[in-house]
Amino acid sequence: MGTFTHKGKNYEVDEKEFLQDFDCWDENFAEGMAAQVRIPGGLTKEHWDVIRFIRKTVKETERCPLVYETCRMEGLRLKDLRRLFPTGYLRGACKLAGVTYKERYLGQAYFLPAAEDLNTISVDKTYETDVRGFLVYPDEWDEYYATFRAYDMKIPGGKLTEEHWKIIRFLRESWEKNNTVPTVYETCEATGIQLEKLEQLFPDGYHRGAVKIAGLKVR
Repeated sequence: MGTFTHKGKNYEVDEKEFLQDFDCWDENFAEGMAAQVRIPGGLTKEHWDVIRFIRKTVKETERCPLVYETCRMEGLRLKDLRRLFPTGYLRGACKLAGVTYKERYLGQAYFLPAAEDLNTISVDKTYETDVRGFLVYPDEWDEYYATFRAYDMKIPGGKLTEEHWKIIRFLRESWEKNNTVPTVYETCEATGIQLEKLEQLFPDGYHRGAVKIAGLKVR
């Protein structure tokens, strides 16, 4: 935990400088944090439209909008979002909007279905997850885990296709090489998948869908 200060005002932030309390946000916070997320020239109307949409959605629905929803509502393509928020949707736009990712971005807790519903997974196979269903130790990940998560989530048909695996394997390989989760921009660019297709493959979202199934989470 720590403190972020801009123009004499202090804000409580976590170790990644995400605002601790959504309700303590103000425009001063976003303006001050902009340089920290590689927007040195200040926030434009385009930035503010995205930030305000995210905050409005959180206030009305108590959840952060998926990257798909934000792009659709604001008429943005993925390359437009990348230009505006180079550090990513969660680590750029949502951070500036004061969304505390541990509480308001990563989604609801998950509940395990009966193990016998998945014939390919042993009833003795267990994984340690946090309250939101994210794998605690990424090294415990295997393809059984991914298959189980896909069944438990909104993956069309409950099964992973080769297109799903292409993204999952890229995420795993990137994490093993760089020890960090790639941004949605990096993943789409590396796999040649458009945002619309990503939404079809992972309806729960990039972080709440693809990243979670890959056994990773933003830390």
